[in-house]
Amino acid sequence: MSVQDESVSRLRAGAPARKRQASMARRGGLLGGGPDGNEVLTTSTGVLLLVLLAALGVTIVFIGQLLSEHLFIGLLLLGPVVLKMGSTGYRFFRYYAGQQAYTEKGPPRLALRLTAPIVVLSTLAVFITGLILLAVGPANRDPWVQLHKVTFFVWLAFTALHVIGHLPEVSRLLGTRAEILQLPGVRTDLSGVERPAHPRAGTSGRAILLAGSLLIGLIIAVVLIPDYHTWIAALPYLHHHHGAH
Repeated sequence: MSVQDESVSRLRAGAPARKRQASMARRGGLLGGGPDGNEVLTTSTGVLLLVLLAALGVTIVFIGQLLSEHLFIGLLLLGPVVLKMGSTGYRFFRYYAGQQAYTEKGPPRLALRLTAPIVVLSTLAVFITGLILLAVGPANRDPWVQLHKVTFFVWLAFTALHVIGHLPEVSRLLGTRAEILQLPGVRTDLSGVERPAHPRAGTSGRAILLAGSLLIGLIIAVVLIPDYHTWIAALPYLHHHHGAH
């Protein structure tokens, strides 16, 4: 066999291995990252939720003028909220199931474990009562509107505590992003701060999940726009009825 034939044979023999490596690399880009990747996804989703919740807070202050915006942003939040609960729940499941990478990373901090059940339950209550209100309309708003308000304030208080508990992860995420992007003027010497070991693994998958959660929320918010009009049309009556009490 000639040297050229041997080279061709080696290339052909190595082709399956290269295909497997390429396939594993693609899967790593979508699904890799392990517990560090899960932390990045959870924190990124949390930052996105903070931005949307800040906008929602503005609509609450000016609910009389921004009711349609309140409804739109509230429905838009559905996708990211489900993603946040899913990523957090996934970490809990993997840890308590004894998966080595997650047990080595350790459990979430005690404050997060204590507030998480209340955050989950109040989140479900806020969105379920909100959807019921949208469905039944202002004429049948009682007792749902009171339940929506009460669960919202419970949810706001415990979510604030939960977000404060996640500040170290936000700090690590910002440090990692600054180092990757080499942002000018941003301190990237974070030798004293623990950072994810493989911040790029699974980046594509996390980006798809974040974008997909926003898209799902956007679709729901747009599809239900016709249902806003009943509430908007009833605003003058609601204000008059509230003032009469």
